[in-house]
Amino acid sequence: MLSVSKIVYVFKNLDRFSEILDLELEQNKVQSKINSLLKEKTKISNDISSLELNLEDLDSNKKQFQNEIKSLGKEKTRINNDVLESESNLENLKDQENIIRVETNRLSTEKSKINKDILSLNTDLTNLETRKKEIQSESELLIEQRNKTVNEISDLKVNLKELSSQLSIVEDDLNLQEHGLYEPKYDFGTAAEYKTAIQKIRKSQKEMMKAKTAIICNVEWTVSGSRAEGKKMTNKYIQLMARAFNGEFDSLISKVKYNNFASIEKRIESAYNAINKVGESHTCRISSGYFNLKIDELHLVHEYHEKLQDEKEREKERKERIREEEKAQKEIEKAQIEAEKEEERYERALEKAWKDVQKSTGEKQKKLEDQIRSLNEQLEEAKKKKERATSRAQVTKSGYVYIISNIGSFGENVYKIGMTRRLEPFDRIKELSGASVPFRFDVHAMIFSNDAPGLENLLHSRFKDKSINKVNNRKEFFNVSLYDVKDTVRSAGFDTEFVEIPEAEEYRKSLAFEFENEE
Repeated sequence: MLSVSKIVYVFKNLDRFSEILDLELEQNKVQSKINSLLKEKTKISNDISSLELNLEDLDSNKKQFQNEIKSLGKEKTRINNDVLESESNLENLKDQENIIRVETNRLSTEKSKINKDILSLNTDLTNLETRKKEIQSESELLIEQRNKTVNEISDLKVNLKELSSQLSIVEDDLNLQEHGLYEPKYDFGTAAEYKTAIQKIRKSQKEMMKAKTAIICNVEWTVSGSRAEGKKMTNKYIQLMARAFNGEFDSLISKVKYNNFASIEKRIESAYNAINKVGESHTCRISSGYFNLKIDELHLVHEYHEKLQDEKEREKERKERIREEEKAQKEIEKAQIEAEKEEERYERALEKAWKDVQKSTGEKQKKLEDQIRSLNEQLEEAKKKKERATSRAQVTKSGYVYIISNIGSFGENVYKIGMTRRLEPFDRIKELSGASVPFRFDVHAMIFSNDAPGLENLLHSRFKDKSINKVNNRKEFFNVSLYDVKDTVRSAGFDTEFVEIPEAEEYRKSLAFEFENEE
């Protein structure tokens, strides 16, 4: 049993006991909660452990995913490249598509054209069938013409034999003409005479045309039963033949030269025969008389131009001779004047010296006497010069014949033999050595003669067959040995020194220069 004190104590501390109980209850709750939390903690720890395991798995998966991402990045790059390549291929495909489209259009056009060509070929085939029939009929006509031609060939063979015999007669003359050795038919002295003869022969041709004997028609034709119309037609046909032949002749005659005369003559004859052949259908022909007049005109015109050229060259040479004579005359006159002045100058000097010598003595007088002797000698020489100049002026044929060569221009053993009346003959050689030749001439001999033209003609005649220009005898170059020239000159009474070997300075230096360059 509880004592009262204990009961009192209990009552007094009832509230406290109540709080303690509450606290104990609270403590139990807390403990329970702690237990619960401990369980939760254990669970959480387990969860954390599980999560940590999961985290390790996640890290492993993360690395795997990263590797996969890298792999996917490479794949992405490859795919991008494939995409770019595909886009490029797509562009190419588009271009090819355009090309195919254009080609398709072209083929369509070509197809249309081919279809048209097929239609055209079908038409041509039809035409060919028609033409085949026409050719068959024409072949029958050709067979008939062939038989006719065979007969004509037989006739032509007979004519050919006759022409061959005629050809052999004139063959030598034609060969000479074709090589430029034309044999003159006329021999008039001047071009004016040739011109008169040409005018005369043309007048004869006009008279034949007026008399209607140039072109002859042997049949009197009628047109629709009318003789007057037939005569008009014949006259027109004759006019056409005349125009054709005269036109061909005028065209050919303007081209005739020394080296084509024979061929021009043949072409005129061919035109004559061809036009007569055409005229056979109307029985019209150019008369042989009119044809012969035309051939005579051809000869005259050709020889007229040759003579005219010859006269021009002669006139040119005549003027050159006149200029040469004028130069020579001026030189002579100048030499006369200079000789007279020189003579007067020495005479005055002598007169003064004689006056001085009379006033002087001794050594000075001796010097003046020596001077007088020298002046007398110079005066005599001046008088001789004056006499020579006067003599040259009076003797018009006096001059120099020169023998010169130019081996660089014309080769060895080719000499020009000419004449000059110059007081200084070498001036003439300098003129000849101008821009017309590549090298200067070398002088082998310079021969003075009172009859220089006679000596020049003697040498030209002696070596005529050695002349380089066989057509123009006025040229002065000869292919001859210098020994023969020297022998002829000395036979004519001239003892002139000859230079045997030409210096040919420019030519020899040119050869040496070329030789050095080759090395």
